[in-house]
Amino acid sequence: QVQLVESGGGLVQPGGSLRLSCTTSGFTLGSYAIGWFRQAPGKEREGLVCISTSDSSMYYADSAKGRFTIFRDNAKNVVYLYMNNLKPEDTAVYFCANRYIDCSAYDRDYDSRGQGTQVTVSS
Repeated sequence: QVQLVESGGGLVQPGGSLRLSCTTSGFTLGSYAIGWFRQAPGKEREGLVCISTSDSSMYYADSAKGRFTIFRDNAKNVVYLYMNNLKPEDTAVYFCANRYIDCSAYDRDYDSRGQGTQVTVSS
């Protein structure tokens, strides 16, 4: 059974950092691209960044460039999203999703996704 479980969200002050984890099971992580998305209340789901099977990072949101870093550990079946200099507009539910081989900016192109983890940036 394919599973992706996000963790690491929480409440953080503006300017702070978080590390989100996407723990996977039921498939060979090394054969899949993993994308991170987020959805704020009343807004559409937004593609942030994806890491390909060759460890290339594809950034889809300007807001993620320079602040977010994606890293995969195939041996541990985990993909991390490091987020720095967080801003109130980063408040959202963050999701990870898998796609065979290639990255895509669109959530609809992914095979499976987790339930999400809430990130709240507030003082």
